[in-house]
Amino acid sequence: MAEKTGTLYGIGVGPGDPELITLKALKILRQVPWIFAAASSKNTYSIALNIVRSHLNGAGIENLPFPMTRDPDLLAAAWEQNARRVLAVLEAGWDAAFITLGDPLTYSTFGYLLKTLKQLKPDLKVVTIPGVTSYSAAAAACQTPLSEGEESFYVVSGALGAARLREALARTDTVVILKTYRHFPEIYRTLADLNLLECAVCISRVGLEGETVVRDLRELAGRPLPYLSMIIVKKPKQREGEPPVPATG
Repeated sequence: MAEKTGTLYGIGVGPGDPELITLKALKILRQVPWIFAAASSKNTYSIALNIVRSHLNGAGIENLPFPMTRDPDLLAAAWEQNARRVLAVLEAGWDAAFITLGDPLTYSTFGYLLKTLKQLKPDLKVVTIPGVTSYSAAAAACQTPLSEGEESFYVVSGALGAARLREALARTDTVVILKTYRHFPEIYRTLADLNLLECAVCISRVGLEGETVVRDLRELAGRPLPYLSMIIVKKPKQREGEPPVPATG
């Protein structure tokens, strides 16, 4: 084991456009000798790695496999295996970076890796470099302010469908729904029930080749969405004396 353990940098590389990488992230990526990226256990493809590849300076690159499953035992085993692999590189004295789409602490694999590493080695030095989130890039792409004045907005996951969507819409002015591709029909029906289809815009593959912005969700009814898709719902301003959007239909 080396006398000095290396530093791990958790780096958000933005939503897809290589020009949205921060200057600080770019500086670290050009300095570290080792870079880790997450990939499905079924393939070695990494969007985050493709984003930064042109910026790298001869660093060693390794994809860490993560299974696409909700089985907690399989996930825990994968997190520990990958954390131990990262730790082995750091304890050999190398600095390393773990790159992730968007921001490293917002719906990111890095959050789980960080938690596991801290359990294995509590004194490990980790530096997190924030990145441009997918939803901020999506708001820019469709020119939709997420909040103004005293407004608030929620960011919710659509990975389990529309389970929390009604509640979120009842409590806030704008809702960003991430991971919508698998349960889009259920999300669509919920928005239709609440008469909010006209207030929603779907942004797919933001910052990547094939980016689309669809302002009429009816055009997407019955069609599959690309994997990287999200929906922004901005409720109309409530007039005085009108009831709020109900939590249930």
